[in-house]
Amino acid sequence: MHYVSTRATSASAARNPQQFSDILLGGLAPDGGLYLPAEYPQVTGAELDAWRKLSYAELAYEILRKFATDIPDADLKTLTARTYTPEVYRNARADESSADITPLRVLEDGVQGKLVLQALSNGPTLAFKDMAMQLLGNLFEYALARNDDELNIFGATSGDTGSAAEYAMRGKRGVRVFMLSPHKKMSAFQTAQMFSLQDPNIFNIAVEGVFDDCQDLVKAVSNDLEFKARQKIGTVNSINWARVVAQVVYYFRGYLAATTSNDQKVSFTVPSGNFGNICAGHIARMMGLPIDKLVAATNENDVLDEFFRTGVYRVRKPAETFHTSSPSMDISKASNFERFVYELVGRDAERTHALFRKVDTHGGFDLSGAPGSDGDEFKDVAKFGFLSGRSTHLDRLATIRDVADDFGITIDTHTADGIKVAREHMQPGVPMIVLETALAAKFNETILEALGQDAERPAGFEDIESLPQRFVVMPADVVRMKAYIAEHTGL
Repeated sequence: MHYVSTRATSASAARNPQQFSDILLGGLAPDGGLYLPAEYPQVTGAELDAWRKLSYAELAYEILRKFATDIPDADLKTLTARTYTPEVYRNARADESSADITPLRVLEDGVQGKLVLQALSNGPTLAFKDMAMQLLGNLFEYALARNDDELNIFGATSGDTGSAAEYAMRGKRGVRVFMLSPHKKMSAFQTAQMFSLQDPNIFNIAVEGVFDDCQDLVKAVSNDLEFKARQKIGTVNSINWARVVAQVVYYFRGYLAATTSNDQKVSFTVPSGNFGNICAGHIARMMGLPIDKLVAATNENDVLDEFFRTGVYRVRKPAETFHTSSPSMDISKASNFERFVYELVGRDAERTHALFRKVDTHGGFDLSGAPGSDGDEFKDVAKFGFLSGRSTHLDRLATIRDVADDFGITIDTHTADGIKVAREHMQPGVPMIVLETALAAKFNETILEALGQDAERPAGFEDIESLPQRFVVMPADVVRMKAYIAEHTGL
């Protein structure tokens, strides 16, 4: 299995074939693009039949071995078995078995269709990011030990990525984590989860700005190839291919749990800001998983919804980015979207590069086919199964109340966005699976507003906001950021 950059010419790709281990510790390709397989491995009906009987860890091994062909099978099997255990994913609700790792719950089953919630928040930080990040931590430690090397992870978070990365990497040999977050823009619980960590290899940096400023700093540092090499910079953001492919596993798990035969299809609705989670669903579909529709659910920051309705990709300026009650999706520049656009334009790397240069120079591009547009590829979106929708603060309050009243469970704000949009796209005969984002306790301010009572907290998180916090506040200045990294790595 070889990997190519979304911006690489065929000649440069041929000269520099990359395998899984070559791109594992990095983020952006040297040309500024994102990695994808040169071709997607295909899954057969016989494999799907056999996989119905597997545990989550066994399924993860079977899928990942199609992508990580340069890691010995025995090592990969050990890594997935160590990652996906009930002991790691122990925060299941009382009426769910933690052995299922990602259990399904049917919410509605009527004339409009079946609505299903897939639990993804049973990991250490109570968010879906744990599903991939725990594996990344083990993969990183494995790769670094094999080469007697070290790694400085530089990433950005709008809420859940940071804590998931830090919990996965804390205490890992040879790894430091420098995590950027927008200052005073996360929930109190999310902030405390990150900033209360006292491990010496964890560095939290609160950036004066919005999440897109943090993301731009990560890209700027990654594009300085000399600094990146000298400081041994890697990333755990969703631009990292290993993290995206680890998320592919739960799409297969959700499909296999919701169906009884391979001639059945399901759809997925995914709360989405950075396009990483739903990109994994796109990859699963390209591998042959019988997915009908992939529905992107946005909040008021509706860049992705606008594209999937109109063909216009229009990045918002920081002043135009809303601070919402589903803050992990307060994103106006979806960094993983380039992976899909590359597919949409026929894997034309030069065209992909040109379109994203226009994002930098003009704030977006237009593929609607209208006079003066940049192309007409929007007409081909339907064949990839994408739809979208938008949710507001009032929508999520109403959805949280509805789900609590009708089903007796409390959902988080992002999952509420997903359920609201999913209901707009349900079809009879095709189960609609909504991917849960996090436990409601992480966004208690809005739960209190919606329900008039606090969200239940798992054991060990009862008083997290009162713990001592360790972080620094910095402006969105790449020069100062590089100096801070260099000072604390000693390289």
